[in-house]
Amino acid sequence: MKIYFMKKILFVLLSLVVYSASAQIDFNTGNAQLDSDLNTINANASANFGSFKADLSVIYNVSEKKIDYMRGSLNMAAGEIYISLEISKLSKTPIDDVLVIYTNNKSRGWGYIAKQAGIKPGSPEFHQLKNNARSKKNKKAKNKGGSKGKGNSKVKG
Repeated sequence: MKIYFMKKILFVLLSLVVYSASAQIDFNTGNAQLDSDLNTINANASANFGSFKADLSVIYNVSEKKIDYMRGSLNMAAGEIYISLEISKLSKTPIDDVLVIYTNNKSRGWGYIAKQAGIKPGSPEFHQLKNNARSKKNKKAKNKGGSKGKGNSKVKG
């Protein structure tokens, strides 16, 4: 009986490891750290997509309906929704134009999509894209650690 129970626990643990490995997305940004940060953002958003969606709506001044469209109709993961909004903001390209680039080129990856929107590798905008993703990832990690309420100090004017 004890061996059966241990085998069952081992099976569950191995299943979780396989599932978490398969849950990783290859964002193909051309930067391993940015890809990793986007996967962390993706995982954090999965825990509470409603809150993530509300935050993005306020920060990027985009409707929650648009975010629902991106998730539902375009099958974008949370990290993809985030990076598309960041690319739109940093390149000053309307989000609908970024979504057209994404739809036509998603197999080429987010590095290519960013380039098409005007963000070149190594440019100040690309560095800002990486820094913003790192900040977004770290802010969520801090909030999970118990410092809720200290995260978003941006005030819209």
